[in-house]
Amino acid sequence: MSSSEWSKLIDDIKRCSKCRLSKYRRNPVPGEGNPHAKIMFIGEAPGAREDATGRPFVGAAGKLLTQLIESIGLKREEVYITNVVKCRPPNNRDPEEDEISACSPYLTKQIQLIKPAIIVALGRHAAKFLFESAGLKWRNMGSMHGRVFDAVLFGIKTKLIATYHPAAALYYPKLRPELEEDFSKLKKLYSREVAVKSKPRSLLDFF
Repeated sequence: MSSSEWSKLIDDIKRCSKCRLSKYRRNPVPGEGNPHAKIMFIGEAPGAREDATGRPFVGAAGKLLTQLIESIGLKREEVYITNVVKCRPPNNRDPEEDEISACSPYLTKQIQLIKPAIIVALGRHAAKFLFESAGLKWRNMGSMHGRVFDAVLFGIKTKLIATYHPAAALYYPKLRPELEEDFSKLKKLYSREVAVKSKPRSLLDFF
């Protein structure tokens, strides 16, 4: 991936007026983090704090997400965080199908450029979109969270895992232990899929 290709994509998102959400936004929220990240976190859509700052996951839910990322031994700037929809829906309503259709090509391109080894869907709306895009049947978060799926998303082979949106764990504290357990599984997955494979090999590895 060239830096110019990435910069153009981010500029295109910031200038986008493909759907009605562009009329209500204060700032588009392309995403942030490492464009060469091994793990990509994808939520549904920006909220009020995100719309005000142009950054994803910066409110209370964002603080919890940062803590969870650190719990697996990574820093926020080492991963990439974004949403399916890049502009805030009015009153934080769910994004509508035509809005997702208009905006999702940006996420498609981000995934194709980043080529993450692991994609984490945060919340049921993001999970439904990503699983169905990978040709996988989505049922519900209760039965599918924390499970690891082999997926091909927009031509990129990856491991796909869904978990509860951090905001859900704040509204419903009983979900937090499950969210934390899912991140514990993510830590093991990361160690197996990324950390070990990227470790420099020695001559002893061949004997």
